[in-house]
Amino acid sequence: MTVNPVLRFLWRLVILGLFVWLAAWAWPRLPDAARAPWHMARLAWQQAPSSLPVPVQGVSARRLTDTWGAARSGGRQHEGIDIFAARGTPVLSTTEGVVMQVGTNNLGGQVVWVLGPGRQRHYYAHLDGYADIERGQLVAPGDVLGYVGNTGNARGTPPHLHYGIYDGGAINPYTLLMAPATPP
Repeated sequence: MTVNPVLRFLWRLVILGLFVWLAAWAWPRLPDAARAPWHMARLAWQQAPSSLPVPVQGVSARRLTDTWGAARSGGRQHEGIDIFAARGTPVLSTTEGVVMQVGTNNLGGQVVWVLGPGRQRHYYAHLDGYADIERGQLVAPGDVLGYVGNTGNARGTPPHLHYGIYDGGAINPYTLLMAPATPP
């Protein structure tokens, strides 16, 4: 039996429309981890920000000190800045992004890594604890990632957030945190 080409075309159009409708319906219901690869690809094509908000709630940019490059134990140099605040103060995401890691390491203690625009990796370290976040989760600027502490090699120092940005290598976040905010 021969099917009319116009009917075949219309039938295919209906099927395609159903797939598009199903995808549009399902997309917001997918867990963040399922959407993360698409968001990571989109973020990679975005330009890295030229200014960032301070990632510790209640701390203004004028309270920051540029500790970038300061000498550290073992001949290391400081690859970020330290933002001092009371233990438990919320630590906020500076950009939209995808949470790449929630975990611990020897230097940073409890840490969170966020992949942001332009493939920049944002490092939040010495946390006292984590917010309710997980790997693959999508975050927006201002979302709580954790809380100021002094874990890792910061034991014995006042509570603070070590904030670093990596774009191939470490870059100084101080200049971005001090830059005037650009309108969206």
